[in-house]
Amino acid sequence: MKNLLLFISVILFTTCTPSEKIVKEKNVSANEFAIVVHGGAGYRKVNNERDRITKAKLEEAMKVGYAILEKGGNAEDAVVATIKILEDSPLFNAGKGAVFTNEGRNELDASIMHGKDLNAGAVGGVTIVKNPITAAQAVMNKSKHVMMTNQGAEKFAIEQGLDTVSNSYFYTENRWKSLERAKKRENGNSYIPKNPEYKFGTVGCVALDKNGNIVAGTSTGGMTNKRYGRIGDAPIIGAGTYANNTTCGISCTGHGEFFIRYAVAHDVSAMMKYKNVDLKTAANEIVNKKLVEAKGEGGLIAIDKFGRVVMPFNSPAMARGYMLPDGKVHVYFYKNEPTSSY
Repeated sequence: MKNLLLFISVILFTTCTPSEKIVKEKNVSANEFAIVVHGGAGYRKVNNERDRITKAKLEEAMKVGYAILEKGGNAEDAVVATIKILEDSPLFNAGKGAVFTNEGRNELDASIMHGKDLNAGAVGGVTIVKNPITAAQAVMNKSKHVMMTNQGAEKFAIEQGLDTVSNSYFYTENRWKSLERAKKRENGNSYIPKNPEYKFGTVGCVALDKNGNIVAGTSTGGMTNKRYGRIGDAPIIGAGTYANNTTCGISCTGHGEFFIRYAVAHDVSAMMKYKNVDLKTAANEIVNKKLVEAKGEGGLIAIDKFGRVVMPFNSPAMARGYMLPDGKVHVYFYKNEPTSSY
């Protein structure tokens, strides 16, 4: 009888998927659902009042997405609803708070991806779409394409009945002053402000719903003083956003050129799939080793198929937060605070 039970145990274990083996080996319990958000990585000098306001907005956005998931809603709706709130806030470099290009206008990028079937949508360089994440969602669900840019993306958004605004809607005094300072400091082809106050404000969200589906989304205004139609990693699937139900969902933030070159979002998923490592190990390898060696600054948020959350970053700070089924809100900014749920 003992030999029979041993034989059955061996068969069950050897027929598990790699991810299931990880759970058995490490005795990890799965979360029924989960949500994680970020509000950008970079330099963040401690400012209690600003931190309080930012933390409140991240919490507000997360709770909206959490409520959708808790009621059995899908991860796509949770991600879009969460990101829209962050896009509507001038606190972040996305939507209303987007930075200015060298020409003095706002050009917005966004993407979203489904882990169930790898369907994805993205827009780049849009100037009149109030919530770029909804345009990315429309590309994913209403077209045969993955990415649309500039006037073409705007025409498609109008055809889909999405909310559009004048480009002046995105104007904020703080971002305009940032452009003025950047222009004063630039030298030759160096468009990135090289001072310790430079920070990123891209927003992103990843959610796992009760059906086991993972969706990731990212939205940004790009880089202050960018020119020549520059598009960063945020709308590029596999660079700034990626989702696969068999591994994880990821949204990145930071210096986009490096995230594109190293295909950061997909690389984390690939490490999990091909090296059979857990999410924390893969994400830390990419963010705190590969990117650091390449001098690429930033971070990412991610959820694996078991609802475990990681939020690694190599910059001085990253606005980030997550919620699990227990309903507790976790929001952090700095290095000395948690970067994972496990």
